[in-house]
Amino acid sequence: MKVYVHFANGFEEIEALTVVDVLRRAEIHTETVSVSGDLMVTGAHGVPVRTDILFDEADYENCSMIVLPGGMPGTANLAAHEGLTQKIKEFAVSKKWMAAICAAPMVLGELGLLKGKTAVIYPGMEEHLINAKTGRNNVEIDGAVITSKGPGTAMEFALTLVKVLKDMSTVKQLKNAMLLEK
Repeated sequence: MKVYVHFANGFEEIEALTVVDVLRRAEIHTETVSVSGDLMVTGAHGVPVRTDILFDEADYENCSMIVLPGGMPGTANLAAHEGLTQKIKEFAVSKKWMAAICAAPMVLGELGLLKGKTAVIYPGMEEHLINAKTGRNNVEIDGAVITSKGPGTAMEFALTLVKVLKDMSTVKQLKNAMLLEK
């Protein structure tokens, strides 16, 4: 099992790095993928991150999930990458996992991949969930698509990814270790 978290200049740091951290804690093989043509990518708040691989080095045949962090202009930069949008379409046809948070569900919506699905996006951007039903939860799962609202929901989003890729027992262990259990 392998997860690719995609980084474009202007990504939302909390969303991207929380997902990478939590998935790696769960011992899920997770790689950061730059779509910028450079391993160094800078977040929306000026945090530079060195990704693991470039998009052209990624092996999508052996990838279980594509993750799209939000942020602006990061989301627009993800949407503008033709290779990534092609892989997203292929994942949709194959019903492989796709996860997007904050503004990033607009990439899926504008590709027509949310038709009839329940999805969420950063509040005020719902028009980008083209032909989707707007959900009410912080994280929505519909088929093989997982969406979430924004930075404050990043931990819940990341733990949801662990739940679908592994199990609830692993989620509980992580919550205990990270002091999230009450």
